[in-house]
Amino acid sequence: MKKLLSPSLGWSRREFARCAAGVAAFAVPALHAQSSNRIVLGQSAAFTGAAAQLGIQFHAGAKLFFDQYNALGGSGRQRVEIVQLDDGYEPDRCAENTRKLLADDVFALFGYIGTPTSVAALPLATKEEVPFIAPFTGAMSLRQPFNRMAFHLRASYNDETELIVRNLHNLGLTRVAVFHQNDAYGRAGLDGMTLALSSRNLKPVATATVERNSVDVASAVTTINAANPQAVVQISAYRSCAAYIRAARKAGYGGSFYNVSFVGTQALADELGKDGAGVVVSQVMPNPYAGSKPITREFRDAIAEGGNKVQPNFSSMEGYLAAKLVAEGLRRAGSRVTRDSLISGLEALGEQSLGGYSVSLSARDHVASSFVELSMLTGDGKIRT
Repeated sequence: MKKLLSPSLGWSRREFARCAAGVAAFAVPALHAQSSNRIVLGQSAAFTGAAAQLGIQFHAGAKLFFDQYNALGGSGRQRVEIVQLDDGYEPDRCAENTRKLLADDVFALFGYIGTPTSVAALPLATKEEVPFIAPFTGAMSLRQPFNRMAFHLRASYNDETELIVRNLHNLGLTRVAVFHQNDAYGRAGLDGMTLALSSRNLKPVATATVERNSVDVASAVTTINAANPQAVVQISAYRSCAAYIRAARKAGYGGSFYNVSFVGTQALADELGKDGAGVVVSQVMPNPYAGSKPITREFRDAIAEGGNKVQPNFSSMEGYLAAKLVAEGLRRAGSRVTRDSLISGLEALGEQSLGGYSVSLSARDHVASSFVELSMLTGDGKIRT
């Protein structure tokens, strides 16, 4: 295993694996306040419901990193732990969870899953001046205007939809419909699509919605199929997108399907099985299935050596990289870490490569990456980029 962020510690592979396995045996910590030997991050995310795999996989990847980071000494001998609360991908539950986490004085909020939930949580974090790090969302409303408390690892939905529309344009596909979730996430994706299409003097030939945490897609299929689009871009979670694809094809639609990264690529592939062949998904993380980047090899080595049953996929990769970003900020935060020094430490990151994944943060820019590429489901549970 590569020495994650502390090459000077000089641990052997055997020592590392033995210690990491011991650390992994600890249960998820109960809700509690800070102490001198712990840095506690609070995460409200979907761990049940129609978007559960996003929260489960992101958390698994983050915990994998922090377990092994702690085995190497943590941050100045302080363990980094994550307190997780289930919000079922519902904003009201997320706001309630966030108030609990803030009342318990967590050091920072981390890895929130989704736009509507993050929109509910960020104002609470901002009011209490608690950092809000690496939410699993690309919504512009969480990035603009600039917020000193908010740090984003991933590219925006505008970046993703621009690449999707560019690909459609290059293929000569101009009749594009948008199927989107009826909430802040869906509107963010629709806004990105509208912007990207309008720059090419186009607009969606049809739009239709699905409610959050629902798979009732019949009306949307009827509306969009009637417009005879060449491609449908989906802005929703994996269960509703899978339901839409199956229903649209059953109703006679023969065009292409595109999704943004929040869909949860592996979860979508698992839902669709052979019906997923040819479905395109934009990605904002390195390909976890290929060893072309050092970060991917590190991630897969961590899974192999850490004793954790973590599924290597884009969501768990994002959790792993988000945790690594936090650790980079802590490393630059000084000997006595405070929230302000963590913010300063992240801003001091500048331009860096995390094992081939380029990030850049500064006091004026808290969006670390604009990386986007396209992948395609193969129909046998695999993803090709």
